[in-house]
Amino acid sequence: MSAAAGLAWTDPPADWDDAYANAAHIPGAEAFLRRWPESAARFRAGARALTDLPYADHPRARYDLFLPEGAPRGLAVFIHGGYWMRFDKSDWSHLAAGATARGWAMALPSYPLAPEARIGAIAGFAARFLEAAAARVAGPIRLAGHSAGGHLAARLVCAGADQAPPLAPAALARVERVVSISGLHDLRPLLRTAMNATLRLDEAEAAAHSPALLRPAPGVAAAAWVGADERPEFLRQAALLANVWRGLGARTAFLAAPGRHHFDVIEGLTRPDDPLCDALLSD
Repeated sequence: MSAAAGLAWTDPPADWDDAYANAAHIPGAEAFLRRWPESAARFRAGARALTDLPYADHPRARYDLFLPEGAPRGLAVFIHGGYWMRFDKSDWSHLAAGATARGWAMALPSYPLAPEARIGAIAGFAARFLEAAAARVAGPIRLAGHSAGGHLAARLVCAGADQAPPLAPAALARVERVVSISGLHDLRPLLRTAMNATLRLDEAEAAAHSPALLRPAPGVAAAAWVGADERPEFLRQAALLANVWRGLGARTAFLAAPGRHHFDVIEGLTRPDDPLCDALLSD
């Protein structure tokens, strides 16, 4: 028997749309979509916050800043997902609960969506947001994002790409850590999906804005966090970032959270003592 006979081959997905479909594989998915804005509104009602702060000249270029009691220890950020096509900052306010309870300010942006904006332009808006928020809150910066927001959070600390306006050096120098939660780090598989009719990615743009194909800024640690019950492509995408960036000299971590899927994997950010909140904010 040849040595090759023992190989365990893995085929690519037969259906790329299904490979990146989440709701269809999560029981009770619609309940999450209803609950998020309700939880966010309840949190906002009792929070110390500055809302709808502008960061660029676009109706969606606004962010909310939630403040702790006393002077903030630094600035935490959460960038929402939705495949760059849906959702709004106001759906996710409750995810600031853990950070503010630990003494951090947390900023959550909205941004222009596809098809109005291509992903490269959205990354540019994310950079302008972070610069504006950093100007309001002193201290270290910790970035988190979910799904497409995980892509944007990681993209903000990539060095040496041309397509999106770079993050200003003064802001980048303050970023200590990125936690990409179920992030999309190689955009090229999305070229095979129906959603690309809206995203309008081409091969060049997908490569230019894939964090796993870019170099992380020196000194930034990166954690790739994903639900263990997520679609195989999201597990692969998370492991890919941790693996590649470690090879490029970054301090990285990978964790597949047991029992978590794509919609509930972010809930740990609401609790100051949760491992996910600790991954973002621990010393």
